[in-house]
Amino acid sequence: MANDSLPNPLSPCTREQLTHLYREMLLIRRVEELAAKAYTQRKILGFCHLYIGQESVAVGAAAACQPQDHWVTAYREHGQALAKGVSARAVMAELFGKATGCTEGLGGSMHLFDAKVNFMGGYGIVGAHVPLAVGVAWALKQRKTGGVAVCFFGDGAANQGAFFEALCLAQLYKLPVVFLCENNYYAMGTSVDRASSLIDMSLRGLGVGMVREQFEGFDVEHVRERVGAAVEHARSGNGPVILEAITYRFRGHSMSDPAKYRPEGELEAKKQSDPLLITERRLREFGADDAEIAALQASVEVEAEDAYQFAETSPEPDPARLYEYTYAP
Repeated sequence: MANDSLPNPLSPCTREQLTHLYREMLLIRRVEELAAKAYTQRKILGFCHLYIGQESVAVGAAAACQPQDHWVTAYREHGQALAKGVSARAVMAELFGKATGCTEGLGGSMHLFDAKVNFMGGYGIVGAHVPLAVGVAWALKQRKTGGVAVCFFGDGAANQGAFFEALCLAQLYKLPVVFLCENNYYAMGTSVDRASSLIDMSLRGLGVGMVREQFEGFDVEHVRERVGAAVEHARSGNGPVILEAITYRFRGHSMSDPAKYRPEGELEAKKQSDPLLITERRLREFGADDAEIAALQASVEVEAEDAYQFAETSPEPDPARLYEYTYAP
């Protein structure tokens, strides 16, 4: 994939670091699977967009970032919230609409938010959150925090007008922001080649003179490296970067989508690049055996099941708070 590659500032992952990344991806996968189960039982209502298959992008990006970096995402954000440091309990409880959720049951699946870890939220309008990330980057630059805004969006959002306006402003003011397109081949049920004549979304940045790169996003170590390069470029005052990570979602657009638009055999072929399988193989090259892998899986199962039980037994929000954040006093 032709790139304007930035130099990699990160050392290769140690075995301990890779073990952590593998566990983070496992946790996202298992929390999402339990969320799908809860949705079919009507314990989760409304929309629910799963991240299964794309875990390497969020986890790799988190490994490349620093705590002062702020993330802004679209509505397929459960995995990104977990990767940024929101607890499994807080995420699951929010999906259940409970008072113990990260937005106290008032946001739900599409609006996870946790200022304590600089996770600035998922947003439900396609492409509308991209200018918000530019605003966050402006604030970070003015406050001289050394932080970078990282904006996650899908290939469908790259065709929205607000997206282009955001790129123009970010490049004009050399803001510390990394635009990270997760190209999972489909905008809802429309394949990328049916929605855009340009299928490398990072090329959108050339129109404003922005540094850009497209890369395969299935290997968490590779994502860590390329996002790390982009974040370092932005943090150093060199201006924004637009990245495109090629990835793939294993489930439908939402829980109500049977994904019958996929060509026959495509899903099975893409599962050969499952980020968990790639990282497990790498861990085994480091010397991890069946017992170590099983122990990691068992510990994740305990944490995910704990989050599920916590969400199920948590209290409902007080109905008196329904309009608390809707109108100013």
